[in-house]
Amino acid sequence: MKNRMALLVIDMLNDFLYGKLRCERCQRIIPNVRKLIQYSRENGIPVIYVCDSHIKNDSEFEKWPEHAVQGTKGSEIIPELKPREEDFIIKKRRYSAFFQTGLDSLLRELKIGEIIICGILTDICVQHTAADAFYRGYKTIIPKECTESLSDEAKEYSFRVMENLYNTRIVSLSEFIS
Repeated sequence: MKNRMALLVIDMLNDFLYGKLRCERCQRIIPNVRKLIQYSRENGIPVIYVCDSHIKNDSEFEKWPEHAVQGTKGSEIIPELKPREEDFIIKKRRYSAFFQTGLDSLLRELKIGEIIICGILTDICVQHTAADAFYRGYKTIIPKECTESLSDEAKEYSFRVMENLYNTRIVSLSEFIS
């Protein structure tokens, strides 16, 4: 029996794409992420948005500038990828989508065995989510054109880490949606 899949869309938020921590490199994956979301919806794959949602004075701001503060425009999903009513939204305060969130419970309720991961940044939130998925027994797949980092080197290194340590399958978007 094939594993039931879910799509995780990680941190495609105003602050990361257009705001306080604007990343022009990351903007270029928006059309690919949109295609992946559309494919998922058309094929009955649940879409789960995972969003940084920090409290004011969050300890993460000792490492990074203030961003994605709860209730601000910067913490909202970009308009191009607006969730639908049937989609799910998980808020997180740390890199991993699993850390102190309800994601694992949601995936188990949906009977998910494999997770498709897209979003930003490949070497931070995507990688930590892939690691925690592995530790919890989920298979992971990443369409490489649907994630981005601040450099090609960081992205490629992260792909190697996820393949070698977490058995993540890195594929092309066209290979995945064919």
